[in-house]
Amino acid sequence: MNEITSYWWIILILFSILFYKFILRVFFGMVMVPEDKIGLVTKKFVLFGTDKSLPDGRIIATKGEAGYQAKTLAPGLYWGMWIWQYSIDMTGFTVIPEGKIGLVLSKDGQEIPTGRILARKVDSDNFQDATFFLNNGGQKGRQTAFITTGSYRINTFLFEIVIADQIKIYENMIGIVTALDGEPIPQGQIAGKFVEGHNNFQDFDKFLGSGGNRGLQPQVMLAGSYYINTWGILIEQNPMTDVPIGYVGVVISYIGEDGQDVTGDTFKHGNIVSKGQRGVWMEPLGPGKYALNKYTTKLEAVPTTNLVLNWANARSESHDLDKNLSTITVRSKDGFPFNLDVAQIIHVPAAEAPKVIARFGSMNNLVSQVLEPTIGNYFRNSAQDSDVISFLSTRKERQESAKNHIKLVLDEYNVNAVDTLIGDIVPPDSLMKTLTDRKLAEEEQKTYQTQRMAQEQRQGMEKETAIADMQKEIVRASQSVEIAQRTADATVKKAEGDATSLKLNVNAEAEATKMRANAEAEATKARAGAQAEATKLNASAEAERISKTGLAEAEKIMAIGKSTAESYQLQVSAMGGDNFTRYKVTEEIGKGNIKVIPDVLISGNGGSDGSISGLLGLKLMEMMDTKDSKDGKNPKK
Repeated sequence: MNEITSYWWIILILFSILFYKFILRVFFGMVMVPEDKIGLVTKKFVLFGTDKSLPDGRIIATKGEAGYQAKTLAPGLYWGMWIWQYSIDMTGFTVIPEGKIGLVLSKDGQEIPTGRILARKVDSDNFQDATFFLNNGGQKGRQTAFITTGSYRINTFLFEIVIADQIKIYENMIGIVTALDGEPIPQGQIAGKFVEGHNNFQDFDKFLGSGGNRGLQPQVMLAGSYYINTWGILIEQNPMTDVPIGYVGVVISYIGEDGQDVTGDTFKHGNIVSKGQRGVWMEPLGPGKYALNKYTTKLEAVPTTNLVLNWANARSESHDLDKNLSTITVRSKDGFPFNLDVAQIIHVPAAEAPKVIARFGSMNNLVSQVLEPTIGNYFRNSAQDSDVISFLSTRKERQESAKNHIKLVLDEYNVNAVDTLIGDIVPPDSLMKTLTDRKLAEEEQKTYQTQRMAQEQRQGMEKETAIADMQKEIVRASQSVEIAQRTADATVKKAEGDATSLKLNVNAEAEATKMRANAEAEATKARAGAQAEATKLNASAEAERISKTGLAEAEKIMAIGKSTAESYQLQVSAMGGDNFTRYKVTEEIGKGNIKVIPDVLISGNGGSDGSISGLLGLKLMEMMDTKDSKDGKNPKK
């Protein structure tokens, strides 16, 4: 018996070892929840107590009712969870990956108030305490709250988790927000009121609690990553508003309180208000990038540099404000239609830009409502006062007049007119042909006249060229005549000079001879005085020599002859005639070294008184005469 008992105990122990989990689960109600799981509990029936069934409309039990239990089993060991009364479903933790959020849908709870689409937030440990959620007013449906990156013990009987992406707004972009839940937008507004404290709509429950309105929001979101409940918030990304250099941005706000016009009574063409109010903001935005909500505000870029507008079919500026402008067609006084291109330069001061926008709404309206009719009508009226030819010829004056007129008009619209320029003027083809033919005729006439003048000038030039070519000869001939004339004059002058000189020389020489003769005659008495007188007379004779040469020569001859005669007379008287003759002969022979007696004397009869003696005497006289001629004492004529 003891052996049989021992045997059964061994079988029981082996059975218990092999089927201990089954035994513990069935007989002791043991449940072991792994550390990476949670236990979802379903209660099949209630043995004790009055609350045996769930209230109407509820699916999750919070007080021990039969059904899905709000309380879950965390990792660990539990007893008394009898298999016939409790069903335990092991499920993993709810994991929200990095860069994601978990949107929560509650399957049980109170009803969401009418008009709302999201359930308000209940602090239930990130939806891990389902009992607290249900017992503290948790509402069924989509929740305003959500769970961020991490692992959570979520009762999936109650909550359904939808994984959604983070919202990323990229650089140079803005997020325009539309709320899907909240209070209705106030009457007369197109966007909700400005609400603070919701951390860029990441705390949507705070937004709703602060009275946020559903619909378009005035706030915008800048670049960054955000945890946004996309069941309650829609984000539309748009580029930032860019005000380029050379422009200002005039802001037109469609939301805000009605502001008081800050321009006073002088400006009655629009509502210009302070920043943040509804209307045209008084302060324009300078160049830069701005986070403007395109649905609640509008920005009109107004150029502050000089702006050129072309009334021309084939030309348009890059700003495209003149893309609808075309060449102006006018009709002249004489009935001819013609076209002209006009360029208008305008400038809008930055401080006046809001007034321009308040008055016209946009720069395009300024062009179409003011500039186009003003300039077009001015030139049409101006053309009717003149014919085409006069209009063409007075273009400069008309341009200046147009500038002054348009400036006065634009000053009334807070726009500065810098300049008005008239471009191409295109008269009708028929008139152009007439003008062209006339001009061609005039030009041909000018050409013929020019050619005639050119021919005349050519003839004159050829004449002048011929004269110039002959000029050498003429000059040479003239010079020859001049030279001949001057030569003749020189010859005459030389002859006159020579004659005068000769006359003077003769007179001087005669006088000198006379003086020398007198000096020689008186040399024995007063040589010193005579010499001085001779010097004086020589100087005087030299001065008068040119005028008295001939007379002096004659007187010289007479004086010499007379002096010689007197001298000889005195000598003859003193020495006697024969002695004087012999003396003179001997003197001359001695002076001239004359050989009187030849080395060989040939005589026919040996005597000294024959023919030979006569010939010698004649020869001696001839030689003496020759000697005297050389000395200038007895020249022969």
